[in-house]
Amino acid sequence: MKKISEHRRLLTILIFIFMGFFSFFKRSSAQVNGPHEPYKTAAVNTVYNLLFCDNVKLYKEITAKPYVYPFNVLFSGSNTIGDLQKITKDPHAEPRIKVLAYNQLLAKRVKPDKKELLAVIVEIGLDNGLDVLASFSNGTARYINQTGKILVWETTTDQTANELTRALFTASQKILPQIGPWDKARRPYPTKGNMRITFLVADGLYLGEGPIDVLFQDPIAGPALQKATALMKYLTTKQ
Repeated sequence: MKKISEHRRLLTILIFIFMGFFSFFKRSSAQVNGPHEPYKTAAVNTVYNLLFCDNVKLYKEITAKPYVYPFNVLFSGSNTIGDLQKITKDPHAEPRIKVLAYNQLLAKRVKPDKKELLAVIVEIGLDNGLDVLASFSNGTARYINQTGKILVWETTTDQTANELTRALFTASQKILPQIGPWDKARRPYPTKGNMRITFLVADGLYLGEGPIDVLFQDPIAGPALQKATALMKYLTTKQ
């Protein structure tokens, strides 16, 4: 039974990675300019929006049928609190999947037992577009260059990357007590000269934003942004 369970978990991960990205690039490449569409192609905008884990329908669109655990739970219109808590307490659950489950629990007015930080997302408005780094608690990451080029980091055994990720999350944990969850719709992406750092936490989305030079010099946000920069530079040298 243990081998079967492990096989199903691996199959789910492979479906999520490969079928999902295959679906992205089947979409139209038309120019789009909505509040959550910073890039020239719909495919890259889909990748960008998936980072924030606030639209389960978007995940459903890129996941192959038949839905297996945990997607059968997340996509069910009749999932229970217990079903969702099984995901949030699963040590093998991917961070983005946990965020999706936590968000559904919050919608059911169920508060988490702990303030688990699952992702740190840094967005910087540059001359030619938006740079985005999303770092996840299991050591995986996504980087979208202002040109729209995507770096997918799925390695969880790289010692340097893991150390940089831990440093980023340690610095980020110090920010959370200073701010509360964002209780409005996700804001449009930062424009040129501005940046935002977003934290996906069990009890909601947290954020801080402002001019690039101001945030980097901020005594609270600055250390986390410096760690994020170090991680981004390392990942781009490995790809």
